[in-house]
Amino acid sequence: MGYKVAVVGATGAVGREMLTTLAERDFPATEVVALASEKSAGTEVSYGEDKTLKVQNLATYDFKGTDIALFSAGGSISEKYAPIAAAAGCVAIDNSSHFRMDPDVPLVVPEVNADAVSRYGKRNIIANPNCSTAQLVVALKPLHDLAKIKRVVVSTYQSVSGAGKEGMDELFSQTRAIYVNDPVENTQFTKQIAFNVIPHIDKFMDDGATKEEWKMTSEVKKILDPAIELVAMCVRVPVFIGHAESVFIETEKPLSVEEARDAMQDFPGLVVVDHRADEGYVTPHECAGEDAVYVSRVRQDPTVKNGLIFWCVSDNLRKGAALNAVQIAETLVKNHLEKAA
Repeated sequence: MGYKVAVVGATGAVGREMLTTLAERDFPATEVVALASEKSAGTEVSYGEDKTLKVQNLATYDFKGTDIALFSAGGSISEKYAPIAAAAGCVAIDNSSHFRMDPDVPLVVPEVNADAVSRYGKRNIIANPNCSTAQLVVALKPLHDLAKIKRVVVSTYQSVSGAGKEGMDELFSQTRAIYVNDPVENTQFTKQIAFNVIPHIDKFMDDGATKEEWKMTSEVKKILDPAIELVAMCVRVPVFIGHAESVFIETEKPLSVEEARDAMQDFPGLVVVDHRADEGYVTPHECAGEDAVYVSRVRQDPTVKNGLIFWCVSDNLRKGAALNAVQIAETLVKNHLEKAA
């Protein structure tokens, strides 16, 4: 049975990646609709290798008869239109942060908590986690199953594509300006991003953390285990695509490096590339365009009991956003929508 699928925000970086991912994975869609703002209506976007879709105006689109809508157009758009889609009988899979902590909305990374998809019916909405959270919980899950994680300390190195096409454009324009000695202008980021790193993603909160750091803590608890204590430092780096994380964990049970490597290597969606030699690890540049989460530099943390350290990278536009949303849709179709059909 085929499904009618809409992609909301189809002209953005993640929306385009969603269309590419749907085509690459042969999602069982009889029809795919590209939706965006009125100003983008009538333009064309690619779907697969040889197809284009004409963008339709989200504001006037009737979701009745659409089975699944993948949203990637920002929180305010999701807040307004996801409930409209849901009320029309369409399941909204939302990439924004708006619904993530709603207790009636499942927050899903299919490799980690696919069973949570079964609760979609309360609101007809499923939330996609933050890009940095998605790759982290994939890496943590097999270790948590094996030795129960008590505490996580994570520093992120997040690419500018996490801020959308505008963030990528700013890195490009600033880099060019520096080389030709033109003035450097900041519009998307609080400070110069070219040849720099910025320890600030999203808004500051009362306790000094940024909202991005709060998201990681709250989302890991909701997806994986509310008993896990997590603290994060989220940093924007001058990389176009691919998020990296250095992760320090403490577990209840002893966990050797070999046991950790084996558990992660056997886990779906995880690839361990860990050779203690030059080039024996994966960087954001190498993971761009890839679906997997890559883990390297696995070693013991000698400063705490049952401590482990590892390096984790993933394409944030794919596993951190588009791929995860499509995988949620695949889980929905396989285990839920077909049964109701």
